[in-house]
Amino acid sequence: MPLTVIDAPTEWSRFTDGSIERRMLLALEARLGIVLRPKPLMLPDGSRVEVEGIDVDGRVLVQLVGNQGAYKPAFRNKVMADMFKLLWLRASLPTTERTVLLVTEVIVQALGGWVARAAADLGIEVHVFGGDGVVRPLGAV
Repeated sequence: MPLTVIDAPTEWSRFTDGSIERRMLLALEARLGIVLRPKPLMLPDGSRVEVEGIDVDGRVLVQLVGNQGAYKPAFRNKVMADMFKLLWLRASLPTTERTVLLVTEVIVQALGGWVARAAADLGIEVHVFGGDGVVRPLGAV
């Protein structure tokens, strides 16, 4: 079912100035060399879904997992839900060439074992955000 990218009410949508999500997206766009902003997408039936980052051409889709603090097993469910969302969005938006999951350091634990392998096999790039704004691919030192 094809999706249409629509204008957000504001450039940053729900990501306030200084929020972890906004800092994550800015760090990733610096790394990739493209501008990324949250945008709503509309289904043919009029329902909406928001992608947490998309470039102006709709080629790169990004989901963020910005949890901080102590690791909780529920974070793994968030990672898998966002991976599923990225797969669906990629299949539904014909311009998509790249899907990226950007996670905080604490979330790396949720990507142990088969989850990281599944992301790689499914073509989802996983990058890690450090609190100082550094973004690196999962597994890079």
